[in-house]
Amino acid sequence: MKPETQTATFGAGCFWGVEETFRKIPGVIDTAVGYAGGKTENPAYEEVCTDRTGHAEVVQVTYDPSQVSYEELLKIFWNSHNPTTLNRQGPDVGTQYRSAIFFHTPEQKAAAENHKVALEADGKFGGRPIVTSIEPAQTFYRAEEYHQRYFEKQGGGACHV
Repeated sequence: MKPETQTATFGAGCFWGVEETFRKIPGVIDTAVGYAGGKTENPAYEEVCTDRTGHAEVVQVTYDPSQVSYEELLKIFWNSHNPTTLNRQGPDVGTQYRSAIFFHTPEQKAAAENHKVALEADGKFGGRPIVTSIEPAQTFYRAEEYHQRYFEKQGGGACHV
């Protein structure tokens, strides 16, 4: 019998490293990298990189909530990137690298908002404001196949070129 699964979608900079981080979590059934939050239908990587489509590079995570909670995935999200830099992660700059949570349910929205407020209140990021957007999930456009499990195919590496 197949486990009941849920979906979470996160943007935290270059999707290769974000995908690798989530794929290793027990209870994560599948990951896919792609684009979300923009205005262009069926965008290609080259279009997203122009910073004109409005899409973020994201990872869509399919998970078994009996093995890993959405709360746990949020903790991993917050700890895997810098949510205080607007449209930037390290040397990668542009709206496609923005920090974003795309919620699929009202419960995910509430959890994401509560986490953000709590993290700001406890000064986890040196008192800097968290710029992560919390948006309703819309269409997820799966990225080209060569981007899927990129680090696994390439033998590791880094997002920054």
